[in-house]
Amino acid sequence: MPPVLEVRNLRKTFKNLVAVDGISFQIEPGICFGLLGPNGAGKTTTIEMIEGITEPTSGEILYRGKPRDKSFTLEAGIQFQSTSVMERLSSREILELFHSLYPKTIPMQKLIDLCDLEPLLNTPADKLSGGQKQRLMFALSLVNDPEIVFLDEPTTGLDPQSRRNLWKLVERIKSKGKNVVLTTHYMDEAEILCDYLVIIDHGKIIAEGPPKKLMKSHFDYFYVCIDKEDFHPKTGSFNEPLVNLNDHVEIQSKSVEATLQNLIQQDIRLHSLRVRNPTLEDLFLKLTGHSLRE
Repeated sequence: MPPVLEVRNLRKTFKNLVAVDGISFQIEPGICFGLLGPNGAGKTTTIEMIEGITEPTSGEILYRGKPRDKSFTLEAGIQFQSTSVMERLSSREILELFHSLYPKTIPMQKLIDLCDLEPLLNTPADKLSGGQKQRLMFALSLVNDPEIVFLDEPTTGLDPQSRRNLWKLVERIKSKGKNVVLTTHYMDEAEILCDYLVIIDHGKIIAEGPPKKLMKSHFDYFYVCIDKEDFHPKTGSFNEPLVNLNDHVEIQSKSVEATLQNLIQQDIRLHSLRVRNPTLEDLFLKLTGHSLRE
């Protein structure tokens, strides 16, 4: 079975700016595929070229092994990073309008139930909260019962509860065997939702793979963290790699047990001790030398 989507040597330039610099990847059937990177990395430009909104400077985009055609347009759903709707219309009226535009659709009630929209149906769009509006936008991206759904920074600006509600909706779509393409600069979002990640910076792919495999391939240690007020080695130095941050130190520990023994021998107080696994942000910092930009 061919990949659902294949990108070959995709490139986009704007005058003297190279926004996307010859990237290639494949999206296998039935997964949530993530494009991770800071603002300005080239994520939105990449996804807009795939969607057909922006023409590539060069490269190929194949849908189910063939160049994109009308079938792609009918089988793709899109939630843009920013979308305006008719503010005086109710949520129901907006859904009905979009529902009338496609030859193939999800039944209205099924769509309403899928996106938990029943309480919002009579609410004008301009009275919806940020999270409620994103749920409506998510529903609009699903109106045509798409095989592949593009979500461009869908949770930017949302409060934690609204973000998690949208994550649940994405999980529901995944459970139905649909393909999801997600762009985000939130690392926790990518780790939770994505089966495969492509990390982009300055228009180039700097790493790719399943999140857990990516982490295992780049890290063979944990972080043992202690507040600076507690970290005073009796010998004046510590014989394991560590990073000094604003209010604490992070020891790169290959054996937590050995690190604990080392801390005890150095008479270091353990009141503030905590252990954490490396994150995608740690990976980005390791690969690029700078943290994710928002």
